Parts: sequence; structure tokens; C-alpha cells
Amino acid sequence: MYTPAGFQRDKNHALGCAHQVEHVTTAAGTSPPPLVHALRRSLGAGTELIETHISWLLLAGDDAYKLKKPLTLDFLDFSHLDQRRAACAQELRINRRTAPDLYLGMLPVTGTPEAPRLGGTGAPIDWAVHMRRFPAGALLARRAARGSLRAGHIDALAREIAAFQARADVAPPGSPHGDAAPLAQLAQDNFKSLLSLQRLSDKREQLLKLQQWTVCEGARLAPLMAARHAAGHVREGHGDLHLGNLLWLGGRPVLFDAIEFNPQLRWIDTAADIAFLLMDLHAHGLAPLAWRFLNTWLEQTGDFGAVARLRYDAVYRALVRAKVAALHVAQGDDGKAEEQAAHYVNLATCLATPRRPWLALTLGVSGSGKSSQTQPLIEQHGLVRVRADVERKRLFGLAPEASSASVPGGIYGEATSDRVFARLLDVARGALLAGQPVLVDATFIRRARRAPFIALAESLGVPWRILAFDAPEDVLRERVRQRQAAGGDASEAGEQVLASQLAHRDPLTRAEAAHALRIDTRAAVDWAAWGHALPAG
Repeated sequence: MYTPAGFQRDKNHALGCAHQVEHVTTAAGTSPPPLVHALRRSLGAGTELIETHISWLLLAGDDAYKLKKPLTLDFLDFSHLDQRRAACAQELRINRRTAPDLYLGMLPVTGTPEAPRLGGTGAPIDWAVHMRRFPAGALLARRAARGSLRAGHIDALAREIAAFQARADVAPPGSPHGDAAPLAQLAQDNFKSLLSLQRLSDKREQLLKLQQWTVCEGARLAPLMAARHAAGHVREGHGDLHLGNLLWLGGRPVLFDAIEFNPQLRWIDTAADIAFLLMDLHAHGLAPLAWRFLNTWLEQTGDFGAVARLRYDAVYRALVRAKVAALHVAQGDDGKAEEQAAHYVNLATCLATPRRPWLALTLGVSGSGKSSQTQPLIEQHGLVRVRADVERKRLFGLAPEASSASVPGGIYGEATSDRVFARLLDVARGALLAGQPVLVDATFIRRARRAPFIALAESLGVPWRILAFDAPEDVLRERVRQRQAAGGDASEAGEQVLASQLAHRDPLTRAEAAHALRIDTRAAVDWAAWGHALPAG
């Protein structure tokens, strides 16, 4: 899907939150109307005015008030008072799904433009969304900019987004939302804005190539988009899931500022929604966290079918950001917006570049480090991982960390294992065909379980490796005991299972051994040291 290194290492590719295009100070050459200035004065000294490309925000004490700009763009129309009122009401509804404590209500602006009041009983001259103000440092974009966005934030965020999408309303059959044709038109709208910008003339050839790629990919993916729509993956989502619209409050992630102004941008495939965050993490130079997020989301949802369209969606999202920056350039903003527009065009080109898929199989008994030691690998090398322990539980409707103790007969029978490995093979095939390197995390101690995966890789002509993890038996037993005592792990194998696995390991064939990396996990694996033995992808 994305190249895991290279682009994000460029020193110019990490953007600070203070310069995010959705939260910029009033642009040079534009001026808020008298109404906004008068409201600011009425709220008292110290009230801050923030301008986005479609709104004005007044920050006063513990409160924030957002007014819609009375403008018309190709993706929204706020030109009339009734339209702005409806947009405020919609903003409250959709954001209370994820941030009810932040969205307090909507207020009429009464009085006159020269002497306005928030609230009151007179005829409204405008409308405002009333929000609870949050600390600026709560934005995940700020954490990313100062280097304090951690794995724990990403894991919690992936789980929160997966849970939000699971309970979101599903687009009914026949709904136009999520179809390939409207998405293709939205993608072309990005190019109209970007190609018309004289100050991006040096990017014209790059943009034309991206435009052609977008047309071809959109047409190729149209059947997949239709199938996913029919399967219920198009839902009323967020529509603007980037780090500037995500918070860390009270020890948990909070999604806010979902798109209210155009349902077509909000009723989308769940893959299209997460692609914005994946793209934004890359834009901040945080590719390993992007891969961590994706894999945690995949474990939570089981939606590996999303992988095939994520490259297309991420390129589209990068160009959306470029377009937003271009709007600021057109409004007379300083060189920072122009720099951002070029930045996102470069990122889109990087994301559109195909990768070389390859297959990795883990080999090892319980406690050998198959999951813990491949976590850095999938983050550093940009792999999609599918785990047998997780998919086994999914077959029984269990969450990855849930206990299977209540399942009659247990979940570890041979027939169940056959279903698990069939699922793993299906996921691996789909990911490889999508051009995505994939790691299958299972014991693979039996030669018969390995054979179909090796045959798949060879039939597709992609490289494959066996990552053979091992440690002394006393270390394995201690790890298994500690894991069972702690609980909350996808694997529930105990010492009895470990003993059986140790007794029934099939040795590698000569052909398998030629593709194997024998890895001692008594210490953390240094994947950089193994880089020469891994396929380039």
C-alpha cells in the first residue's frame, strides 16, 4: 500500500499542528465580516479568532463558538442563513456520536451585525455551534508535532474508530453514497482546483500523472467498491479523520469535527474513512504508527478486504489536503499554504507508487515471540499481518483479547484449525494480489499447514520467507505462564499446548530452509540487522 520509508524521512515532510491548514489564523488578504469582529468584542478581551477555509471560531474562556462562512464551494453551500442553520444542527448530531461532552448546542446570533448577541429572542441573523473548549495540547496533531504520539495512543484510537464504525448507520441498498462514480467525480474536483493554481505550475506534470492514475485505479476498483457497498461497508462515518480532528482527553481518544456540510463526504466506505488518518500519519513522518494503526484496526474489524482500496483512498485524501491548502493560496495566504499544497502532492505521488508484495510466514511454538517480535517488523517494513489467534476467535464471535472459556467444546479443535488456516490463506491471497506485503502469524509447525501458503507465493511469483522463531524451552514455558497469568492476550495456549507443540514440530524441508530466517528471541529482534535477508517491498 504505502512505501514505509523514504518520503517521511525528508525533513520537510513533518508538519507542525500550528501550521495545519484546517487551523490557521486569519489569512492575509481576507477579512472576517463586521459581525464576527463585533461578536469577538462582545465576548470580552482575550477572545481568540481562528479561521478555517469554511468557518470562523471564537475561543472565549472555556467556550468555543463556530460560525459558518456564507460561501459556496464545489463541495458545500453555506450562502443562505437557512443552510447555515441546518449545517449547525447537523454538526451537533453527527459529532455527538463521538464527542457528546464537547458539543453543547447551537445558538442563534441575534441583534444586528454591528451589535450582535449570542442567543436572545430576536430574529436570527446567523447561527453558531457552541462547544466546550479543549486544551490545544489535546490535539493528536500537536502530539505528533512534538514527538509525543505513542503506540498506546494509536492502539486506543484504532479500537475507538473500529467501535464507532461498527455502530454507525449502514447505507441502505440502492443508496448512491459510496459508489465509484461520485467518488471519481470528487477526485477530479481536486485536480480542477490544483491544476488551476498558477503557483503550483511546477507540479503540473506530476498532477496530470496522478490524475491519469486516479482515473484508471477508480475504474479498476469500481467492482470492489460496489461489492463492499452491498456488504454493508458504506456507513455514516466521520469523513475528515486526520490528526487535527482527533483528541486525547481524559486518557482516551475522542473523534470530533466530522463533516456536516455534505453527506456524500461522510457516508463512505469505512476504508475510505481510515485512509485519511493513514495518509496523515505518513504526512507527519510517522509511517510506523500508520502501519500500527492499520494492523490494529484490521485485527479489530477483520476487514482485510479494505486493503485492496486503501492506496486509492489515501492518494485521494492527500490530494484533498492539497486542495484545501490551495484554497488558502487562492485566498491570498502566505507561502506556508503553498508549501503545504506541494507537500501533499508529493505525498500523493509517493502513495501511488506500487510496492513489491512478498509473503512472510512465522514458525514457532507458543511463547516463541511470533506476535511480539513481528510488531516492529510490520511497522518498519509496512506489512499487513493476519494472526491465527485473532482469526480463530473471530470465528466464534469473540474479540481478540476475549476469553474463549465459555465456548462449548473450546475453539482449538482440528476442524476449527482447518477453517482458521483457510481464512489466513484467503487473507494472504487478497493482500498479495493487492500489491501488499503480508505476514501470516501462526505456529506453522506442521509442514502440511505451510505448503498451501508457499504454493500461493510461488504461483503469484512473489518472494517468501519463513521467520523461524525459537528460544530455550525454559524461556518458552516461563513466557507462556506469564501470559496466562496476565490474561487479555489473543493467545490462550498454556503449558500443555506448548508441550504438545514441541513434540510435534515438523522439520523444515531443504527448500523451506533455503527461505528461512532462524531467529533467537531471547533478546529483542533487531530487524535492521535482518534487512539484507528480507525482500525489498
